[in-house]
Amino acid sequence: MAFRLVHSSGRARAGVLATGHGPVETPVFMPVGTAGAIKALSPRHVMEDLGAGIILSNTYHLYLRPSVQPIAQAGGLHRFMAWPRAILTDSGGYQVYSLAARCRVSDEGAQFQSHIDGSQHMFTPERVVDFQRILGSDIMMVLDECPPAGISHPRARQSAALTTRWARRSLAHFQKSPRRYEHRQLLFGIVQGSIYEDLRRDHARELTELDFPGYAIGGLSVGESESELYAMVAAACEELPEQKPRYLMGVGTPANLLEAIARGVDMFDCVMPTRNGRNGMVFTTEGIINIRNRKWAGDCGLLDPGLDTYVSQTFTRAYLRHLFRCSEILGLQIATAQNLALYLWLMRQARRAILEDWFEGFARSLSGRLQQRL
Repeated sequence: MAFRLVHSSGRARAGVLATGHGPVETPVFMPVGTAGAIKALSPRHVMEDLGAGIILSNTYHLYLRPSVQPIAQAGGLHRFMAWPRAILTDSGGYQVYSLAARCRVSDEGAQFQSHIDGSQHMFTPERVVDFQRILGSDIMMVLDECPPAGISHPRARQSAALTTRWARRSLAHFQKSPRRYEHRQLLFGIVQGSIYEDLRRDHARELTELDFPGYAIGGLSVGESESELYAMVAAACEELPEQKPRYLMGVGTPANLLEAIARGVDMFDCVMPTRNGRNGMVFTTEGIINIRNRKWAGDCGLLDPGLDTYVSQTFTRAYLRHLFRCSEILGLQIATAQNLALYLWLMRQARRAILEDWFEGFARSLSGRLQQRL
């Protein structure tokens, strides 16, 4: 078994995911290193100072640049980017959605035009497995179709059916394709179904029959309401097997993560802490700061007194605002590190609350504070 469920508090779960590069305690947030790097931070900082045990990279972006050949020559993505812990690689299904104007989807796969140079490429379920074998990621994702919000029920059913067919092909190819490196790799299925509860449940049951070692919940945070998001997460988690990890893709705010954990999710990724940090939005244990605002110019209090990390306990809000006003790169580094530290701290605290059987009260007491604008 790749996943061991340690304890539950309501539907919230604490577990351990065994990977080829060490165990990962859940709930877990995976910092996003789309192109093989966490923007503004070194691997050593992310690993040693922030304590991340797993990160996410993207097959689509790495396939286009630098291409899989240099990564293969380096001995895989871990060596290429000097990251010795676990890596999950997304398959590119979201890019099929986000680059819809450049993409044509058929039963065979997704034909798309590169956003870099306009060249034509084809992703099939089998080729995406092959690419991820070369990358050597600990967790690989099947190719899926991520439909936009607002599609009709028939269109969503059609999309889920295509994702199921692709999932079968991905799994069959994965099982017969040799691994390139010493560590084992896991392949996760992806539950789709848009905002329709019956489709989410049906698709989760279909994929469960294929017996993947883990399951993702995809196609959310693409324009639906929060209530729809939470309803779809709950529906999928209720159908997915208890002894397999559940990964909610691309979501979200700290409050979103707490709500999803309460519904049974184990794993998360999102660009919000890194992207928003680079644009001056700072997440703290006291609430959200827009560091560009004039009100922080004279605030010489610590960036986040409630968080015991180097950046939180060293730099002041006034200093960070000064760095952003001067367009100093150090400002991007501090804000990014603070935001990731907050997300990773939140996962550790949530795990502790689950193990001590007080997660519901923990989430209720913290959610409002983390959302407030300071």
